[in-house]
Order: sequence, then C-alpha cells, then structure tokens
Amino acid sequence: MKAIVVRDQAAGTAGMTLVERPEPPAAINDVVVRVHASGFVPTEMEWPSTWTDRAGRDRTPSVPGHEVAGVVAALGYGTTGLSVGQRVFGLTDWYRDGTLAEYVAVEARNLAPLPGDVDFTVGASLPISGLTAWQGLFEHGRLQAGQTVVVHGAAGAVGTMVTQLAREFGAYVIGTGRAADRQKTLDFGAREFIDLENEALEDAGSVDLVFDVIGGDVQRRSAGLIRAGGTLVSVVGPTEVRPADGVAVDFVVESDRAQLGEIVQRVRDGRLRTNIDTVATLDNAVAALNPTERRKGKTIIHVRP
Repeated sequence: MKAIVVRDQAAGTAGMTLVERPEPPAAINDVVVRVHASGFVPTEMEWPSTWTDRAGRDRTPSVPGHEVAGVVAALGYGTTGLSVGQRVFGLTDWYRDGTLAEYVAVEARNLAPLPGDVDFTVGASLPISGLTAWQGLFEHGRLQAGQTVVVHGAAGAVGTMVTQLAREFGAYVIGTGRAADRQKTLDFGAREFIDLENEALEDAGSVDLVFDVIGGDVQRRSAGLIRAGGTLVSVVGPTEVRPADGVAVDFVVESDRAQLGEIVQRVRDGRLRTNIDTVATLDNAVAALNPTERRKGKTIIHVRP
C-alpha cells in the first residue's frame, strides 16, 4: 500500500515521504480500515508518540495522521460491534501507525459508524477537532447555559467547533485571533471578537471558561479573566498559571464512540459546520502538509474516492 512516513523529528513535516508499505494485519480486537480520507494535525510532529513507542523505543519510520474515515476491510479475532463493508470514522491510537495510508489497523472501540449521508472528507475532519471541543467544554470545562466563554484561535479547526458547540448549549462566546479572522469567527457563532495583535484581551471582562489552543503569554493573561469557580481549559500542555479562584485543566483528547455519534449527528442536521481549508490526494499530501501560507482550517488527505 501507499503511505506517508516520517523518520526524522528535526525535519518535521518537511521530512515526509510517500513510500510503499505492507498492508497492516488485524490484531485481536482490531479492524483494518480501507482509508478514504485522513485528517492530520501539524503538532503531531512534536508528539513523542510519533517517534517512540510506549516504552520509549524508536518506532520510526512511522505513519502520521490519526483521523480516519473509510470502510472496514477486515476484522481481527474477537472484534465485535463493527462489520466488513461498514462505513466508519474515528481517532486512532497515538502510538500506532496512522491514517496517511491506504489502510490502517485500528482498535474497533476507537471507531464509530459514519452515516451514509456524511462524506468521507467531512468524516475525517471531525474526530480531533470535534472530540477536543466536546471534551474540553463538557467534561473538563463543565459548561452551563448562560456562561461566558473565551475561545482562543476561534477561526481554527478546533476553535470553530468549540464556538458552535458552546453557542448551541447556551453560552455567550467571545472569540480571539488575528484581525483577518474576525468575520470568520463571527460567522461561526461568536458574539464578539478580540484581535489579539491590536486589542486588549482584558476587554473580555470576567468570564466563566477560557478554551486555550495557543498557550504562552495569551494563556497567562487568560487566567486573570476567569471569575470565581471558572475554568481555564488547555490543549497545549500543562498550564503555567491558574485562575485565582478557579481551576486549570490540560487534557489530551481521547476517542469516544458515543461522542463521535453526537458530533456527526449535529453535522447531519446542520447544527455543526466543518472547517476544511485544503483537500489533497495522497500523492500530493507531502506538499499539502507543508503549506507556504497560513492554514485557515483542516487539511484533509483524500486517499481514494
């Protein structure tokens, strides 16, 4: 099969190459998915799991990409809940070869059924962005109707999901980003926008929840916005500061079949819109994943029709 591999952490995405690899076998409780579309997150190149296994041993050359939409091609021994020929989507294990390939082996529990009226390209754009937003808002942020939420990077793939879900559940959303992101952020449902380069973050006032995908100085200043009992949620590693009378949570997104079902149903009925910027073929994936311009949403690799 064709697959994208990486060998050199220092080279990052520039070190990607398209190679021929053996098709993966289906281990116990696995399914092999015939990949139709794959999602990729640029920060994967910084994750230890891209380069080493759980014991810290080198596992390169490794296949990146952990979001998949495709069709079940084979079942491993003991695998239940899915069937050969079924359309699926989901989030694959960080420490295993990923989805920038024609086939990928995935634990069955990490996949959910993909309804026939949802395109594979859309399905591959949902797992990381959608689950990160869902878990950050509801599991870690304990969002309640009527609360005020600041969403950093609100025009990005995660930020647009956070904004839409928070609005649906009755929150007042203030999005942040660069000046060029203002209209897009408002179009996805934010009530206000703060240009982090030219406007004061502190103008947001006191808020109940900050969802941070940026870190650094923005995160440190965000802690001062949070009112008593509020939460700073981070997906960029352990927080350096904590709200004076609130909590700070950093988390790593996890696959969850039920939550994937909630997310895809919202796409089907129009409550959620995806934020896809670029779609490229596997043959052109290396160039697409090394863009010369700033990304404005998800990059999806179309592996087969």
